[in-house]
Amino acid sequence: MISIQNEPISTPAFIAAVTAGEPKISVIGTGAYLIEAPGAFDLEAQRRIWALAHAVEPWPEVREVVPGVTNLLVILKRTPVEPEQFEARLRTEWNCSRAIDLVGKTVEIPVTYGGEHATDLAAVCDYTGLTDRQVVQLHWQGDYTVVALGSAPGFGYLHGLDPRIHVPRKTVPSLRMLKGTVTIGGMQTGVSVLTGPNGWNSIGFAELPMFDPMKNPPALLAPGDKVRFVPERIEL
Repeated sequence: MISIQNEPISTPAFIAAVTAGEPKISVIGTGAYLIEAPGAFDLEAQRRIWALAHAVEPWPEVREVVPGVTNLLVILKRTPVEPEQFEARLRTEWNCSRAIDLVGKTVEIPVTYGGEHATDLAAVCDYTGLTDRQVVQLHWQGDYTVVALGSAPGFGYLHGLDPRIHVPRKTVPSLRMLKGTVTIGGMQTGVSVLTGPNGWNSIGFAELPMFDPMKNPPALLAPGDKVRFVPERIEL
């Protein structure tokens, strides 16, 4: 790890929290339900999704539960005879659920910030009004929680990105972003696990593999894990 001089950066006055309300429940095909937490993305809402998954998974008619980012996919063994009654059970369980924390490991990911793979760093600076060093500093200083895996095998959606570097996904994706690229997408960050099209903003590169099908488990990250990015090199 290299030594870095911290720079003073202004702090936002307010960060919005999740709002209370009823979840949205959608029927997926004939044998699955998608439950979406109300309000904007928030770690508290994610903790309730984890609690709901924990409560629903043992139900005899449930084949599998798949937690997403503030949503939960419940896959049934067969089409329910009374779909409305099953949906009502899901709503009742949501209203009774209390947020839980998943106990996970801590993963340190060495990163080369800037350089040839950080093709969107300049655009991030333009959008935020920060210098490249400030963007990098805010990113590696964050404490991140893996809220879900998805979009590609082993890709972890990381919560904890400083609001000052929240940057929307690109309207035109990069056609060939390399596996290992460190990216920002909206209020989340992550490390790409596949080479291919990607709409997130690249700011660095990590050599550490996020997914290896020959290992058990194949994914380096799991929901509830804590992640720290370590600035191994900075090329600005």
